[in-house]
Amino acid sequence: MSSTGLFPVLIFIIPMCFTPGPNNLLCAAHGSQHGFRNTIPLTLGMAIGWSTLGIFVAIAADLIEKNEEIFRILTYFGAIYISYLAYKIATARTIEYEQNTELLGIKTGILLQLVNGKAWIHFLVLMAIPFTLFGPGLIGKIALVFLNLFFGLPAVLSWSYFGTILRGFFNTPNKVKWLNYSLGFSLFGVALWIALPH
Repeated sequence: MSSTGLFPVLIFIIPMCFTPGPNNLLCAAHGSQHGFRNTIPLTLGMAIGWSTLGIFVAIAADLIEKNEEIFRILTYFGAIYISYLAYKIATARTIEYEQNTELLGIKTGILLQLVNGKAWIHFLVLMAIPFTLFGPGLIGKIALVFLNLFFGLPAVLSWSYFGTILRGFFNTPNKVKWLNYSLGFSLFGVALWIALPH
């Protein structure tokens, strides 16, 4: 492993993992509605999903880069799915009806990654930049995926906990309604950003 290559890799990975995106905002919203413990299955699903996606991108990076139309279609599907999740969050019932709101689990966390434009961009850039931190070739790229997991899982867990903290401040039905609106519209903003050309 090249110690001189570690710093630029971390400069890329850490902000990408911790800044707002579909995973982080969904975890914050779910944490605010259902608590930290009930959000752990969702975060584990995300970790499984994005690591699987990262390995797939590592294997198929050249093919994906040559077929931009496939990536564009996936991006639009992702924006639609994230918009749907945003709607569900914004229109969720308030805390007194919490037992009736839908818990998202491992399956949702995994499936979201298939259409998560930020995750695709993240791994395509990570695999395309000539980092040789773990050496060239497929094994080096897969090692980058696991380095990404080392920071990605704490990121979604911290956003889940942040959502739980928000829940403590927004402790009346009216406040919860506005929290749900805010998180839902924020997630919808991410969906629009993903769908717009860059």
